[in-house]
Amino acid sequence: MLNKRKVVDLGTFLSLYIAQSIPMSFFSTVLPVIMRQENFSLASIGLLQLIKLPWIFKFLWSPFVDRNCVTTNHFKRWIFSSELIYAGLIFAVSFLDFKLDFYLILMLIILSFIASATQDIATDALAVLSFNKRDKSLVNSMQSMGSFLGSMLGSGLLLLLFRQFGWNNLLPCLALFVFVALLPLFLNKKLEIQAPETTVRAKKADFIYFFNQKGIWRQVGFLFLFYSGLIGTLAMLKPYMVDQGYDMQEIGLMYGIVGTSVGAIASFAGGFIMRRIGRHASRVLFAAVIFITAVFFTLITFLNPSSTVLYAGIFLIWGSYGMATIVVYTTAMDCVRPGREGTDFTIQTVVTHLSSMCIAILSGKLADLWGYQGLFCFQATMALTSLIYVLTVFKGEKCND
Repeated sequence: MLNKRKVVDLGTFLSLYIAQSIPMSFFSTVLPVIMRQENFSLASIGLLQLIKLPWIFKFLWSPFVDRNCVTTNHFKRWIFSSELIYAGLIFAVSFLDFKLDFYLILMLIILSFIASATQDIATDALAVLSFNKRDKSLVNSMQSMGSFLGSMLGSGLLLLLFRQFGWNNLLPCLALFVFVALLPLFLNKKLEIQAPETTVRAKKADFIYFFNQKGIWRQVGFLFLFYSGLIGTLAMLKPYMVDQGYDMQEIGLMYGIVGTSVGAIASFAGGFIMRRIGRHASRVLFAAVIFITAVFFTLITFLNPSSTVLYAGIFLIWGSYGMATIVVYTTAMDCVRPGREGTDFTIQTVVTHLSSMCIAILSGKLADLWGYQGLFCFQATMALTSLIYVLTVFKGEKCND
């Protein structure tokens, strides 16, 4: 059973992770729609990819955050400062005209995401230091749930509200929410970090030396492979549903609301499962579930699946993805060096982002060449490769348990 102190701490981190996710999800969903409605060129819409760059390159300034965070109050100052800048920039955007000030809006959104990425570095490092080994899976449940819930609210509820209230009225409310999400951390006076194991602090470009650790490359291989059996299916599932005759509203409900809700529930459950059975058993179990999911989608391409069958597939893929995030994040926390917690965790998440990006791009090419059947067969092969990797490379390891 969890005591009241742990519940409060977990709720604090859930609030912080939701605050990161909602604005990013909202801008990623709403901006392309508005731009197309305003007759922006596809080239201009393509510039939206720039808003993701801070979350890819945040490892470059993560050593600076680590170097300046020693106590709980240091972490809080970084988080408060970053979030207030984040909220302030979102608030500033609300006063601009979308069509006339597009490039200024884009620049301010990129700056806001730099602030959000900085908050994420400090929050992840604080999470590593605030929970013992056994409870790290629980705080990672909060991280994953925050991401899923933020996506559901940002791309679902806020999209509906946007149609009613518009750009200039909704964004101040979004900025206020980011500010309010800081209150649990502000009120949590008893949040404490574990005593540092070393006085060594991160240096410039310290992220390079992460890869010099003994045995670290098997973890890097794990990070690169573990999502590989899922991401292509997730990337192509919406086009697949369109080709199956589903309209935008049905896809939004099934994929955006039901799917992300299942992901949030699965990530919550995954934290307790990992806490119960340990790291290694969880790697194997969740890798097996991913493989089963990939095989399921391969099989339904031989049929004309009903909505019930497709719902089952959505439950499987979002459920397996939700659980997968827990084992990825928790084992990543296990591999951080003392004094470089934010840097090392950030590097590992960047590995998963880059791997996912490559698989997502490749999946589109494969779907064009081989059709959905060929794509899903490829995904099943990647999922099997990941399962074999976990069984062989981590064989006999009771590691981290």
